[in-house]
Amino acid sequence: MSYGLSNPNQAAQAPVCPRHPERISYVTCQRCSRPACPECQVAAAVGTQCVDCVRETNRHLPSTRTVFGGKATDGRPIVTYVLIAINVAVFGLQMLIPGFTNHLVYAGLYTSGYFEPEPWRMVTSMFAHSTSFIGHIAFNMYALYICGRVLEPMLGRLRFLALYLVSGLGGSVAVLLITDPRVPVLGASGAVFGLFAAMFVLLRSRGVQTMQIVVLIAINLVIGFIFPGIAWEAHIGGLILGAAMAAVFAYSPKGNRQAVMQWAGTALLVLLLVALTLYGAVNVRVG
Repeated sequence: MSYGLSNPNQAAQAPVCPRHPERISYVTCQRCSRPACPECQVAAAVGTQCVDCVRETNRHLPSTRTVFGGKATDGRPIVTYVLIAINVAVFGLQMLIPGFTNHLVYAGLYTSGYFEPEPWRMVTSMFAHSTSFIGHIAFNMYALYICGRVLEPMLGRLRFLALYLVSGLGGSVAVLLITDPRVPVLGASGAVFGLFAAMFVLLRSRGVQTMQIVVLIAINLVIGFIFPGIAWEAHIGGLILGAAMAAVFAYSPKGNRQAVMQWAGTALLVLLLVALTLYGAVNVRVG
């Protein structure tokens, strides 16, 4: 039994889907009136539309923004997960490859008249952790997860990533300016403390009770001063830059210029950190 067309010319005359010319379709798009095969049909309130018209419509829809100007997400802290994965992967390499840590951490910090210029260590050091104390990476990643679940949907992914990196960089700069540059320093603590400070500033700007965050910051600061081997300088630097970044995001004027003002403020903070790094490199303390 044949199920083909009775008229050989009928195939040539039948409407075909423009995206799949081999498929005959008698359903047309309500917007452009072009045929659309089942794969290219999208149900809409006004009838069936083709995927091309739906895509074009979505391009012109205003994107939903968070209260702080970031692009709204689906709630999943993707950047947080990626940062945790990077930290864990680096930790694994530190465990597996002898001497790998020495290529990442602050050991003679970054750039000075006494050491070879290695400014990338200001960033790579925040992704390395102590291999002799598993609690180091465990605490930092747990804190990153807890804070990221709140801050990333609140700020948007790009702003959250900028907050994390600039806070970590602020911790590195504080180490350069305050402590002996010959002492190795590593860890995400500066970035994590930046997230603590940002959570305080952002929630405070919305009128939310922040006493629990204040207690959390105070306890962790005190721990840094009591126990040896903890770079409290990085904690202080991360706190300051995290608070500054959060203030830029929270208090920039609302409206069309909000994003411009926020990224301009971020750029100024980065330039300040670069200037302080150059100052610290020239005036590095090795006595």
